[in-house]
Amino acid sequence: MYVMTTATAPRPASARAPVRARRAAHAIAWCAVPSGLWRIAMASGVHVGYSDQVLRDVFDIPGWGIAYVVGLSVLTELAALFPLLLVSDRWRPLRPRVLTPLAWTASGALVLVALWQLVVAFTVESQTYMSSGTAQTVWASAFAPLFAIPALMTAVTWSYAKRHQGALRP
Repeated sequence: MYVMTTATAPRPASARAPVRARRAAHAIAWCAVPSGLWRIAMASGVHVGYSDQVLRDVFDIPGWGIAYVVGLSVLTELAALFPLLLVSDRWRPLRPRVLTPLAWTASGALVLVALWQLVVAFTVESQTYMSSGTAQTVWASAFAPLFAIPALMTAVTWSYAKRHQGALRP
């Protein structure tokens, strides 16, 4: 006799992610690229607006700061790839009940980080390290796409939660 339990029951098929959610997830991954390239250029010794003294004293470049800056770029891009999992048809999480609150938490955290970064960007201390207005413009254009990520992540999360509503009900 075969008894169906929650462990052996087939998972309900969820609807495909809408095109707008897929595009938003891909946009998140692309939004992280300019700042990552800017950081890697900084770690490689390309002049990105900081003097050699600031690179040495503040960022420890050359030195351990290179590993930190490159590692931060890699971690940022990996985190930016996470939303692609929420719209993938190939990858089906075992527990949307856990993943949905995690995605909502990530969306909320991204909003707070974006607000915090705006405060940091406009403080006097953060602007004193750059050597020129051109360098600040390049820096701002490299990091500006990151401010789109909270809204895009919220859209992807909302789409994921809507598609998995049945799995979330007790």
